[in-house]
Amino acid sequence: MSGKDRTTLRLRLTATAETIVRKGHPWVFAQSVREENRPGVTGELAVIYDRSDRFLAFGLYDSQSPIRVRILHSGKPRQIDSAWWQNHAAKAIALRQSQFDSQTTGFRCINGESDGWPGLVLDQYDTTRVLKLYTAAWLPRLEETIGLLQGQARLVLRLSRNIQKQAHDEFDLSDGQILRGAPVEGPVVFLENGLRFEADVLRGQKTGFFLDQRENRRNVEALAQGCSVLNVFSYSGGFSLYAARGGAKSVFSLDISEHALAAARRNFALNQDQPPVAQCRHETVQADAFMWLRNSPEQRFDLIVLDPPSLAKRQSEKDDAIAAYTKLIEASLARLSKNGVLVAASCSAHVPAEDFFTLARATARKSGRRFDELRTTRHPSDHPATFPEGEYLKCIYFRFMD
Repeated sequence: MSGKDRTTLRLRLTATAETIVRKGHPWVFAQSVREENRPGVTGELAVIYDRSDRFLAFGLYDSQSPIRVRILHSGKPRQIDSAWWQNHAAKAIALRQSQFDSQTTGFRCINGESDGWPGLVLDQYDTTRVLKLYTAAWLPRLEETIGLLQGQARLVLRLSRNIQKQAHDEFDLSDGQILRGAPVEGPVVFLENGLRFEADVLRGQKTGFFLDQRENRRNVEALAQGCSVLNVFSYSGGFSLYAARGGAKSVFSLDISEHALAAARRNFALNQDQPPVAQCRHETVQADAFMWLRNSPEQRFDLIVLDPPSLAKRQSEKDDAIAAYTKLIEASLARLSKNGVLVAASCSAHVPAEDFFTLARATARKSGRRFDELRTTRHPSDHPATFPEGEYLKCIYFRFMD
């Protein structure tokens, strides 16, 4: 893909930023740009040179973002032509093809910076793919990008909230727009480890489903036999449905959104042909999780899953997030039965994994209950994280003996 015919945009960075890029970090912030040979245009390729005028990297320029350049390639110089772009897309997508069989038709195909596609995510739900953009730098290149993503009947565009106005005003693009294929008639149904789920690809969170928790859902399934289960922040019931298939005797799905709970009920209905699911008593509870755990009638559960939305969307919120996670774990332990299992997850990138695990262990010790730590998990294979800001997902499992 190439921009309009113009003099190559050449940048030089501060010494600190130069070192960071050389180590493989995919972002160059505006304040790190020391020199430009001309004003850059959003979406064009910027070539970065070091202090000795040697090639350092190239990436997509975004004139309006604090992240001024998102790195596509660093190291040795490369010719950027159509063949490079085709190979770049094929390499990322091919990595996933061998990871999943016919029982899993929902997975991530391209994971942004960690796959060399900064600010771009591509998810697959059966024969529908969803392309989500987090930077305006891809907007001028959208038509060429679509051409690289072959092989599916439908392609849906999702746009991060911060670029929706620019996409509409400058490119006549909108969130949920169909880029290729037939209109979406209701939720798209896909398989995950043999379970049917619906994805709201037009308006749902992320690209329509939380694909990144697939492995943790399967872990919960293996722990659920004979259990009463509480799924806190249940969204569309992913953990709930896996627990039901795992032989749970009852599952409570707790979420503040009735829209999400309705999706959970539909997902259970999609799987009534599976005897364990049909036999499991599933109840949905619409409530604020913090208040419900603190104030509702005392009821104990054998297995509790805590999977809240991001509680720290910026670094300044980290301390408040840690306090909130602590309160959630404390309140959940008050509801956990003897020999019960607590599964606590975090998707807050500003709360590093070791900080989260440390607070969870400290809260478990503070309870005075005897416990074993069963495991910790991080990102699944189709959601690799190759730089610190990309490392957001972590989960810890405890069993409490008394």
